Amino acid sequence: MKPEGKLADRLTRTLILWVGGVWLLCVIGVVWYIDGEINYNFDNELVEVSHRMFDIALEDLDRREQAQAADGPMIAPTPTFADAAVMFQVVDANERVLLRSAETPGNTFDVPLAPGFANDASWRIYTVRHPTRKLFLQVADPLSERRTALNRTLFGLIIPLAAVLPLLAFLLRRIARRELAVLQGLSLQIAGRSGTDLSPIPLQGMPQELQVVADHVNHLLGRLSQSLDVERALAANAAHELRTPLATARLHLQTALEHDLRRNDVEAALASLQTLSHRTEKLLQLSRAESGASLTRAPVDLVQLVATVAQEFWQQPVALRRLDLKVPEHGGVPTTSGDFDALAIALRNLVENALHYAGDSRVELEATAEGELVVRDFGPGVNDVELRTLEIRHVRHSAERAGYGLGLSIVSTIVARHGARLSLASPPPGRGSGFEARIHLPPLTPAATPAQAG
Repeated sequence: MKPEGKLADRLTRTLILWVGGVWLLCVIGVVWYIDGEINYNFDNELVEVSHRMFDIALEDLDRREQAQAADGPMIAPTPTFADAAVMFQVVDANERVLLRSAETPGNTFDVPLAPGFANDASWRIYTVRHPTRKLFLQVADPLSERRTALNRTLFGLIIPLAAVLPLLAFLLRRIARRELAVLQGLSLQIAGRSGTDLSPIPLQGMPQELQVVADHVNHLLGRLSQSLDVERALAANAAHELRTPLATARLHLQTALEHDLRRNDVEAALASLQTLSHRTEKLLQLSRAESGASLTRAPVDLVQLVATVAQEFWQQPVALRRLDLKVPEHGGVPTTSGDFDALAIALRNLVENALHYAGDSRVELEATAEGELVVRDFGPGVNDVELRTLEIRHVRHSAERAGYGLGLSIVSTIVARHGARLSLASPPPGRGSGFEARIHLPPLTPAATPAQAG
């Protein structure tokens, strides 16, 4: 898609068009107002001149009538100053012209004889009647003078606009570029990032609108970084955890081929492949837990959760004899918000570790009245040094405890994604030996229950 130009230039053009348009509308409004004021002032002057001229014109008319009898209209003398000339005429009730100014053309007062204002093509005419005599005075003012005054006003407003707009465009462009420099800086920061640099973008000095955009970009970078970390961790974990089972299976199969497929070698290879499958499942569980993308938030019944996990293990004869389920006798276990399947994965790992490392001792799976999930055994347990490093991935304190750290790493990751807490103890409180893992889950808030349950 072809870019539509720089944002600063588009902003400048838009502002100039709007400023020029608003200015032009204001000019039109001002001209309309001034046109009314010009006509009002000219009309007032025309009325004042008419009232002053009436008495002067009547005195001149009476004096001329006494001096001579005139068959046609009398002509007033030409004024000394040409710019002081007034177009007027005096008529009687029969519209007979008795006196008129020397400069008045013959068809100037071609309007009906009635007091007030009237217009013809070129003149604004005011007619006034004498209060005692049946005589009328008509005074004419050229409309061109009014149009000239209005045009001067219009040009006086438009010419500055035409002169100022280029300067305004230059200033707006400078201002737009300066204010949008922070956007250009943000663009350069994003463009300069490599595919491996997913660190947050600095947000100092960002305006509010860009702050929101930058926050969302940083949030996206964080999610991409997390996804990349999960992918790298899965690759590292797979390389670490699957190397030994693969080598063992290959060695046993090679030995079996060299000795005509002895049963012991085939069984050993099968056991290695089973270990490989088990660790692959653990790695996939760990990858899902670390990504957090598939975790849901819904009400989880803890009693149902522990019962479901116990039923899965009771399908195995060994676990059926050793695994006990404990729930409050009178119910009342609180409901939490979380992912049922993810929490079940965490419990399975804890129970598997307990069944595997506790010897022949019994294992308890418990949901407490306080909303905690507990897995405990009464086997040999671990010492203080081992207890502090159990959650570290790939840490193996002995051949018998291989994989202990990976399983607990999965559990701690799922617990952290739920905003919960995992505590380990060896031996369990009040016991002489054994190991206990306790998950402290936050209770389901009343406000969140309807929305999540629906």
